[in-house]
Amino acid sequence: MIDIAVSNLSKEFEVGKKILDGLTFQIDQGERVGLLGRNGAGKTTLFKILTGELDWDDGEVRIAPGKGVGLISQIPVYPPEYTVADVLRTAFDKLRAMETEMAELAGRMGEDSDPALLRRYDALTAAYEAGGGYDTETQLNKVCNGLAISQDMRNQLFSSLSGGEKTRVNLARLILEDTDILLLDEPTNHLDLRATEWLEEYLDKYKGTVLAISHDRWFLDRVVKRVIEIQEGKAEFYEGNYSFYVVEKERRYQEKLKQYEKEQAKIEQLEKAAEQLRVWAYSGNDKTFKRAQSMEKRIERLRTTDKPTRERRLDIKFGEREFRGDEVLTIKELKKSFDGRTLFDHVNLEVVGGERIALLGDNGAGKSTLLKILLKEEEPDSGKLRMGPTVKVGYLPQIIHFDKPERNLVDTMLYAQNCTTQTARNRLAAFNFRGEDVFKPVSALSGGEQSRLRLCMLMDEKINLLILDEPTNHLDIASREWIEDAVSEYEGNLLFVSHDRYFIKQFATRIWMLEDGHVTDFKGTFEEFRAARERAKTQAAAAPIKAEPDKPKKEKPRRPGGTKELEKQVAAAERAVAKAEERQYELSLKAEEVASNYLELQKVYDEQKALEDEIAALYLQWETLAAELEEAKG
Repeated sequence: MIDIAVSNLSKEFEVGKKILDGLTFQIDQGERVGLLGRNGAGKTTLFKILTGELDWDDGEVRIAPGKGVGLISQIPVYPPEYTVADVLRTAFDKLRAMETEMAELAGRMGEDSDPALLRRYDALTAAYEAGGGYDTETQLNKVCNGLAISQDMRNQLFSSLSGGEKTRVNLARLILEDTDILLLDEPTNHLDLRATEWLEEYLDKYKGTVLAISHDRWFLDRVVKRVIEIQEGKAEFYEGNYSFYVVEKERRYQEKLKQYEKEQAKIEQLEKAAEQLRVWAYSGNDKTFKRAQSMEKRIERLRTTDKPTRERRLDIKFGEREFRGDEVLTIKELKKSFDGRTLFDHVNLEVVGGERIALLGDNGAGKSTLLKILLKEEEPDSGKLRMGPTVKVGYLPQIIHFDKPERNLVDTMLYAQNCTTQTARNRLAAFNFRGEDVFKPVSALSGGEQSRLRLCMLMDEKINLLILDEPTNHLDIASREWIEDAVSEYEGNLLFVSHDRYFIKQFATRIWMLEDGHVTDFKGTFEEFRAARERAKTQAAAAPIKAEPDKPKKEKPRRPGGTKELEKQVAAAERAVAKAEERQYELSLKAEEVASNYLELQKVYDEQKALEDEIAALYLQWETLAAELEEAKG
């Protein structure tokens, strides 16, 4: 069944400039599709058309009848008194309407024995149960925990939230609604690593259709199975995830380039022949002149392939400062608190030359604060921090700020770098700022372009410790690749905060995980770190099994008079099973109590999993003893 069908879709905002020009594609029920394209290609415009927010000029758009479409970036307007909890519970409006009708029917059935009332009540009860009506609070807690929507946040007015927080709440509401078709517009921009991984797991089990715009390449690899790229208003199709798309796009480029070069070689050969025929035709040979004309028409017919182009890569290199000695950074017993909450304490770390460190942790854990302390923009409560004597720091903040945003790019470079105009133009060109673009005011640049300009300025400084705070956040894929090109060229020490797993995987050789007020120092790559965490989880879950009593060995048949000891063992095994099951019930109650605290809830879930394994082992022990007892009595 087709969920979305778009045929020859056209849309223009300026006369003669079509942003969508004959766009055609279809998406089947249950598909996971990534929508790619440069900024301004028309991706968000398409989403607005699919939700009915925007009209189109020509073509046809069809959504499967009865299917609900939810757009993450489209935040509905709610009454000013609505809290976050009120907004989330609007996901259950249909179920609440069922409850109201069921209560009304129950009252009428007490006075009226009409069989139609009973049939309607039974049908509503079945639909209510199938829709999760008896389990709404559990579902709400589960989604809020996964997306880090705390109990305190649920009590806040929705109107008081930031744009990112509203987006996260809206994502939770759409998940709770169990929308048939999810349109995800940069869903991971306001999520930390834990919440992003939770969303990926949710989408893996989600039975509906997903169409996602995302610059998170790891997310695209995990979630989508097909890619549609919008190029010049039309659709290009790739039957695979993002990694497949990258390889296939390059293959198509090379194939088109070969075709173009082959045509050009043939055209060049024919042009020489035509030129020679024209020379001969000057002697008055009409046949030769006609042959030359015929050959020129043939040349025009051959001009079918435009020269393929792709994004220009950066031609850059950091002006690195020579580093002497092993000591880069030493941290001893560092502590920092805010408003009575300890962000971190007893932090002891040492960095030596050549290391590339990723500082990870949930939103609000204190990562940016730790960076600010290292940069001496914040003071710690206690502890010591020492930089090596030859260390020179370069810093790219998460939010780029320029003192004079009204200046153009050339003047910004001239004032900041104290260089000649030609040098400024050359350095800007290395970062793909060319032609008239260099005379734009800095304020007119996009977020990605401002990051690129700041990096361009950093390149000129002699640095050997580069600190990056969310360097790829809110950037499109091309801008992310430009920054990665720059960092790849840099050979000094690197310390960065990021939720971009693609970036982390590419650069990190050491991980600092900031959680629960402490920094876990892992010397290894991001993949090795993830594998180590998974092993630790598995071992923690298996620990109770290792600690359980050895399974009783089979004994020789006992005499009838020797069954009393076995009876005691069977009774003890039964008591152990009952006690474990009581503990299991207590844990289920505790899970409801701590439902708003993700970390505590995760601990309870881990304990429940371990207890399930323990109960299974106890049952096996009880069954073995019971069988022996029965055999002995026989």
